[in-house]
Amino acid sequence: MTALTLQLPSHLKFTDEEFEQIVAVNQELRLELTAEGELVIMSPTGGETGNRNFDLLGQLWLWNSQNNLGKAFDSSTGFKLPNGATRSPDASWVKMERWDILTSQQRKKYLPLCPDFAVELVSETDDVEDTQAKMLEYLANGLQLGWLINPKEKLVIIYRPHQAPQVLQSPTSLSGENVLPGFILNLQPIFA
Repeated sequence: MTALTLQLPSHLKFTDEEFEQIVAVNQELRLELTAEGELVIMSPTGGETGNRNFDLLGQLWLWNSQNNLGKAFDSSTGFKLPNGATRSPDASWVKMERWDILTSQQRKKYLPLCPDFAVELVSETDDVEDTQAKMLEYLANGLQLGWLINPKEKLVIIYRPHQAPQVLQSPTSLSGENVLPGFILNLQPIFA
């Protein structure tokens, strides 16, 4: 099953506040908004994917708490991208200097920026092509490093600015490179 995209009339555009209200009254749904104004309803994940995502977030949290170079976020965090889309990566991170320039009010709402780092973990309900398109959208909006992790295929696609995506088959770990200095993601529990 893939995400359900609701096509809306072209004249119907949501303000940030209206989209937040829609999300608030539909808390049982995980919603995103495309740059074209389409509502995307994301399917909940199963137990294996939830556990993999928890492991990924735990490793990112530990590195971030030891280095304090930025702020890390889970899959419930919305980012209002420069192209107008509101997206929620499975895991993400923003450099401290970018976080620090946000106002208190901006920090309470969907963050008005693209994360510096984002991960999409492909679940049984995800369409891989849709997930790849989302990673390219992040990249076009300022992403510095992105990982698309497909546990079923034991495949990783790495996204970097001004480079073709790099495909890795069965890697045991991933480096945060210069974006997340010193961060090494152990893929063994994610691929198990």
